[in-house]
Amino acid sequence: MVERPEGAGFFDAGGLPLFSLGEINRLGRKEKEEIYKHIVPERVFTAFGIERSTLCGKDGLKKIHFICPEGLGLLRTEVRLHPHDRDCLFFVEIVDTPYQQIELSFCLINDLSSMRYDVDADQAGRDNCFATLRRNIPEELRAMRAGLAPNQVRRGLKMFSQFFAQFERFVAALGRDTITAEPLSYDNAVRYEGYGFDYLTGKKLMCWIDREFRPGGILYRQLDGSTPFRRRGTEKSVRGRSWAIHDGILGFPWNGVKIYKTIGAHAGVNTFPDREY
Repeated sequence: MVERPEGAGFFDAGGLPLFSLGEINRLGRKEKEEIYKHIVPERVFTAFGIERSTLCGKDGLKKIHFICPEGLGLLRTEVRLHPHDRDCLFFVEIVDTPYQQIELSFCLINDLSSMRYDVDADQAGRDNCFATLRRNIPEELRAMRAGLAPNQVRRGLKMFSQFFAQFERFVAALGRDTITAEPLSYDNAVRYEGYGFDYLTGKKLMCWIDREFRPGGILYRQLDGSTPFRRRGTEKSVRGRSWAIHDGILGFPWNGVKIYKTIGAHAGVNTFPDREY
């Protein structure tokens, strides 16, 4: 494979440009890995002693795995410091869309040295599909009191900014001009606004949420202490609002919010302009 400088593009061995994950996935394993290394945050290599050329740690074990099957426009990247770790240090899934875009489907960056909160399983230990099937209230309370957001099992590593800058360059190198995503929660949506995203769908909902969490609003009036997630004052923070929404305060499920970012542009959207934290 011949590779042009970062941000300029990727080519196959015959010199043909690559424009999608599906095209990259037709390459050999080594060629795919050389390209997909571009989206792994640089700090993953430097802070955790992972050799870029081999993807192995000092113990000789491979730490970074790319699941990128031929025939599919999909990449799943998993970084595990130990083979049997329950959680990845870094996990990202991206896919080609039918509209010549790249979708950022999922991204997790965990501080594996921090306390774990089992919000991803019910009290019997069964996977709860991000609390859409069953909730684990005791673990959610512990996580909320520790300053985590809904669905967050550990503290993060403050590495998303580095990842997203690299990811945006990667998408540009494929000749794509748009990244899409579906925020898993309210706090995700507000966070993505800070990275320059705008809304394909859901902007009216986000503005409605902001309005109704203000004094006198429908959601504000429901912050009545009826559950620990609905305490007065939580409306002032992104995480507080997100926990209340996770608790069902909207009266309907959180879904239908789809966002996009134009490469190299910041949309300037801020649906919660006067948040305290």
